[in-house]
Amino acid sequence: MTDTNPPPAAPRQTDQWLEPGKTNVQIVYFLYIAGMFIPILPLVGLIMAYINRGKAGGWVDTHYTYLIRTFWIGLLYGAIAVILMMLLIGFLLLVAVAVWIIVRCIVGLQAAGRGEPVKNPESWLI
Repeated sequence: MTDTNPPPAAPRQTDQWLEPGKTNVQIVYFLYIAGMFIPILPLVGLIMAYINRGKAGGWVDTHYTYLIRTFWIGLLYGAIAVILMMLLIGFLLLVAVAVWIIVRCIVGLQAAGRGEPVKNPESWLI
């Protein structure tokens, strides 16, 4: 009699989007940008950045530091803008914060696409 059992399944291969590296960094940048429309997504990206920081090494770690700081500094700037909405200047500041986040994400995406580190990952500006 022959054995009709199928061979054991190979371990599942992911697309490496959860593994620390270039693809994961780019996904976190896109989550931050998409967060302009779906506010929970930057929090998901922040968690991914914290989980993977220090695991990849090299230029990728500068991106994780940059991403984490982008979230927290953006949250601080956003909170200040919301408080200043009582003076009506907060509305303009909120737009400026959104532009700041988008610009930081584009700069980071370009560097990640080239496989380069972020020049100054601890910057408060761009």
